[in-house]
Amino acid sequence: MSHATVETAKVVERRKRSALGREQTRTAWLLLLPTLAVVAVVALIPLAQTIYLSFTNDRLASAQPTEWIGLKNYRFLLEDTVFRNSIVTTVKFAVITLVFELLLGLIIALVVNSSFKGRGFTRAAMLIPWAIPTVVSARMWAWMYNDIYGVFNDLLQRLHIIDRNIAWIAEPRYSLAAICAVDIWKTTPFVALLLLAGLQVIPSDVYEAATVDGANRIQQFFRITLPLLRPAILVTLIFRTLDALRVFDVFYVMFGARRDTQTMAIYAQNNIVAFSDTGYGSAIAVAIFLIIGIFVVAYVTTLNVEAS
Repeated sequence: MSHATVETAKVVERRKRSALGREQTRTAWLLLLPTLAVVAVVALIPLAQTIYLSFTNDRLASAQPTEWIGLKNYRFLLEDTVFRNSIVTTVKFAVITLVFELLLGLIIALVVNSSFKGRGFTRAAMLIPWAIPTVVSARMWAWMYNDIYGVFNDLLQRLHIIDRNIAWIAEPRYSLAAICAVDIWKTTPFVALLLLAGLQVIPSDVYEAATVDGANRIQQFFRITLPLLRPAILVTLIFRTLDALRVFDVFYVMFGARRDTQTMAIYAQNNIVAFSDTGYGSAIAVAIFLIIGIFVVAYVTTLNVEAS
């Protein structure tokens, strides 16, 4: 076969592959179209409407026509001390719960990943707190925290840890810790489930080879388990951080709209529903969106998610 014939065959083969690639790309976009349409309807259109309203003086059930006021809502937001306090409360809650949930979730995942009698029952039982609706669990914990008939005060006094009844929810110095405990109790099983999924894809022959090489359990954990578990840890961090930054239900059930325990989401809801100020409430919602976006970008860039 001559050199020219070989070159012609290579050109024909490249064209076939190129045509096949274009056909696969076209098919992929056709399959994605229904999903993209749903995302546009349920997410992008409300987001665009919220951004538009944030530049207006729109109010619920108002007879006055809506006017474009530019950046006035955002300028007021920068000087709003209540919103700044809500950011501090939300970020404190996110950091505290995330640290404890990650540590406890990792310990639970390591335990239920090992072989022992009753492992299946333990895996099912640990999901019970996560399966309980947040409103129900928050109300249940509020009763247990009650300073008159709550079980916590009774238990701690029997153990001689405290000498008087404490209003865990009412006293500001205890309220954040009290609600963090509720979220840690409820969400740690979800974190453990995500980490357990990461542990189960680590091949067992890696540990067998490490054992042959003389590595003990601690060395295997730090040299094998943690590095290979990094993608699952990163996914868990992103999920839980986003969830914690937009927390609403557990705070609202336990504290209502109390100013010292107000999160960003509760402050936005108050302005839109209680004060009927849709324009300013939309500006707060956009600010929450941007703050969450900053955390996502920070995770993706500093923790190198793509490489993991």
